[in-house]
Amino acid sequence: MIRSKLSLLELVILSILGALLFVVQVVLGFLPNIELVSVLVIVYTRVYGWKVFYPIYLFVALEAMWYGINTWVIQYAYVWAILALAVLPLRRHDSRALWVLVNTAYGFLFGAFCSITYLFIGGFSAMAAYWISGIPYDLLHTGGNFLTALVLCEPLYRLLSRLKQTIC
Repeated sequence: MIRSKLSLLELVILSILGALLFVVQVVLGFLPNIELVSVLVIVYTRVYGWKVFYPIYLFVALEAMWYGINTWVIQYAYVWAILALAVLPLRRHDSRALWVLVNTAYGFLFGAFCSITYLFIGGFSAMAAYWISGIPYDLLHTGGNFLTALVLCEPLYRLLSRLKQTIC
C-alpha cells in the first residue's frame, strides 16, 4: 500500500482540483461526450502522481451527490482510476503527441470500460449491447478528447506545475 502524507495546503489544493473536475463536468454536461475531465486527470496525474486519486474520488462523490446514485457511480469509481493508472508510469514524458494519443484512446475506450459493469449485471450480451449502442458517443468522445488534449494538455500542465512549485 502506498502511503503519502498530505499537508493541509496539499489537501486544500487537491480538494479544489476535485471540485474543478466536478464544475467542468457539470458546465459542459449539455455537450454529448465532450468533456475536460480526461485531460484534467492526465494533467493532475502528471503533476501530483498517486495523489491524483484524492481529486478523482472527490469528483466521483460530488457527482453522486449532484446526480444521484446509479450504475454510472460504479463506472466512474474505476474508469477515472484506469486513466490515472495508465498515465502514472508515463508521467515523466514530455511528448505532446503521447498525451494527445492517451487522451484520444481513452475517449474511444471509455464506453468499453463503462460496459464492464453490465457484464456483472446482465452478462456478456448486456455488456456488448451497452458498448455497441454507445459507439456513436464514443466517437464524439474520441474527437473531443483529441481536440482538448491538443489544445489544453500542455498549457494546463505547465500552469499546474508552476502553481505547485510556487505554492508548495
